Amino acid sequence: MSRRGSRFPDADHRQVHGWRSTFLALTVSAALLPAAACGVPYDPPTPVGTSSADTVVPGGSDPTVEPAAARSGAAAAALAKLPVKGRAPKTGYTREQFGQRWADIDKDGCDQRNQVLARDMDKETFKPGTKNCVVLTGSLRDPYTARTIAFTRGADSSSDVQIDHVIALSDAWQKGAQQLDAATRQRIGNDPLNLVAVDGPTNARKGDGDAATWLVPNTKYRCAYVSRQVAVKARYKLWVTAAERDAIGKILDTCPGQALPTDANAPANTFR
Repeated sequence: MSRRGSRFPDADHRQVHGWRSTFLALTVSAALLPAAACGVPYDPPTPVGTSSADTVVPGGSDPTVEPAAARSGAAAAALAKLPVKGRAPKTGYTREQFGQRWADIDKDGCDQRNQVLARDMDKETFKPGTKNCVVLTGSLRDPYTARTIAFTRGADSSSDVQIDHVIALSDAWQKGAQQLDAATRQRIGNDPLNLVAVDGPTNARKGDGDAATWLVPNTKYRCAYVSRQVAVKARYKLWVTAAERDAIGKILDTCPGQALPTDANAPANTFR
């Protein structure tokens, strides 16, 4: 039976639907040809119910887990509790604001520099008559470079091994130490937790940099390094900048479960 007014008198309903689909497809293709000829890329429409924003994951991380939330361990937990503020002016800073250089804070007759040298080096020898205090020679497996350095005390050689303040005193001054009393600042400057025997030239390059501007060249030591920075800042209630927090967090992401150093006299050198 023919349908009055139909353009396809001999086709059933399914044939009509098929011809219409073909006609529409040809029409869309023809419409796209000018754009293709001009070199204009064609982006197909986003299917209903989805969004390109749903698939964007910052840093290429798991879309279901934020990096900070995935961190575990005491070091990461302590980092999360540190105040985040901007760096204060350096105005008024001098080394003397942190008390006597290499004081004998534990009153055992030996200053902190020699105690740290003896703690961190192997094969050390001592100056006679100093009750095993003044280090004359030793061998340092430098945690910052993973090199072995022969130490000999002398005007031209003592600087080969220097004692680094893990939290530089200038950095501490600009992030809370200005508000601390003189006795507390002296502890920051002489706390064994904040002191590590390291390669002298590498320490000089660090200057007063924080984790956002400087990290130890030895990548295997970075987790231990930043966790020690967190421990010192937590102990003395110092703050971090946002960039510093993020830099430390990225390192801790590589070592889930990183412990927070708590024993001030534990050797800094993890290669032993």
